[in-house]
Amino acid sequence: MSDEMIKKDKTYKNSKGFTDVVSSYLDSNKGESFAELLASYSSGMNEEVRVGDRVRGEIISIGRDSVFVNTGSKIDGAVDKAELSDENGELPFRIGDVLDLYIVSYNESEIRLSRAISGAGGLNLLQEAYSNRIPVEGKVTEQCKGGFYVEVIQRRAFCPVSQIDLRFTESPEAYIGKTYPFLIVRFEESGRNIVVSRRSLLEQEAEVGKKKFLENVKVGAVLQGKVTTLMPYGAFVELFPGVEGMVHVSELSWSRVEKPEEVLTVGDLLTVKVTGIEPGKKADQLKISLSVKQVTGNPWESEEELFRIGDKIRGKVTRCTNFGAFVEIAPGIEGLVHISEISWKKRVLKPEDVVKTGELVDVMVKEIDMAKHRISLSIRDAEGDPWTDVTGKYAVGQSVEGTIEKKEKFGYFVTLEPGVTGLLPKSKIAKSEKPSVIEKLKEGDAITVTIEEIHPDSRKITLGTGDAAEEGNWHKYAKDVKKPSVGSFGEKLQNALDFKK
Repeated sequence: MSDEMIKKDKTYKNSKGFTDVVSSYLDSNKGESFAELLASYSSGMNEEVRVGDRVRGEIISIGRDSVFVNTGSKIDGAVDKAELSDENGELPFRIGDVLDLYIVSYNESEIRLSRAISGAGGLNLLQEAYSNRIPVEGKVTEQCKGGFYVEVIQRRAFCPVSQIDLRFTESPEAYIGKTYPFLIVRFEESGRNIVVSRRSLLEQEAEVGKKKFLENVKVGAVLQGKVTTLMPYGAFVELFPGVEGMVHVSELSWSRVEKPEEVLTVGDLLTVKVTGIEPGKKADQLKISLSVKQVTGNPWESEEELFRIGDKIRGKVTRCTNFGAFVEIAPGIEGLVHISEISWKKRVLKPEDVVKTGELVDVMVKEIDMAKHRISLSIRDAEGDPWTDVTGKYAVGQSVEGTIEKKEKFGYFVTLEPGVTGLLPKSKIAKSEKPSVIEKLKEGDAITVTIEEIHPDSRKITLGTGDAAEEGNWHKYAKDVKKPSVGSFGEKLQNALDFKK
């Protein structure tokens, strides 16, 4: 249906309504004149309208190009549909919604409405717009020192750069040639000094939108927001212009986060869940608590079987304690590597001596208790037990070189390879050819020892000194020993014996 047809239909309905009133009135008020009836019907209607008047009216119909509004007079108002549409060209209003508009022109058949006064007009119209804080339409014509020149009803006005938008702009040229509604904030020298502000109107609109947003926001709502500020205790997120909520550092991720800047930067877009709404310090403020991690749900409550005992996984060390190291093996899921499970190769007194926070390590899953949110892990099992093939590497009587790991009263612990340590008893040292030489050795020095006993089940190897090996292999050196001289007779006797052989 065209705008013209809608207007005709409305006129018919209005005339029909008037006829019904006349009929009803004549039936119940016999004898009263038609003039009295007309006066009664017209009572309460604002007959005098002026350009610049502010009209608050309800949308009564929506046409292809215009939106029709009840002005409170006998003539309905019309506003261009494009003026009310959003950036995507969509009309965000419906029949029954109430709008605040201004009269920009009228005749006996139509009242034209707009969100701002525009077009031709004299100083009186500008003065009235200034006095009544009525928005005026202005076109940004050029940039000047400190702001912009704006053409408002065929007159030049000045808009400070700080008043062209809600936030400071780094691209002033983007506003040139564009038309916006402005508020006249200064009108002096008979119109020769006019200062306008777009920001004032944007703040008013934002305040209205803010109020509507706060009325509708509920706990549990999932919203989009932008990070505005990072603090040691959390991140502030703008949910709506002028409305911020706070995500505590503990609610940023199911993974452990020490500082918000580890996972966020200012300007990041976030999906957040409203977890709490409380009255703020001021009457018109609300304290809104948000969560990022609760948007996705608790990973420990997943029905999937993420891990199995024996799985080998690469994870990140998140923190170290006196009793072990925590390793994150999936987002939000940490397991504990007990200090006894860190290494086969060395005695670990502090986890920090072997692993560091942030380091990637291979771990093996040993125990799982999803109900209690506990997973036991092992670094040493993931690396492999060096004692598994110890009998294949070493044999009794074998001479090997090791390193003195620790000297005790009862003997020396000697490392044969990382994770495999044997004991050289003090009694063995005392029986060696040169015990004083061995006793002078320090921790970290190399030493040659022999394997005397191997007990893989108890993870023990007994060692002896290198002297025993030399005694057992004396015959290999015998051919190099020269025979003693026994004189000429002896030489002949020896030759004769050799000849018989």
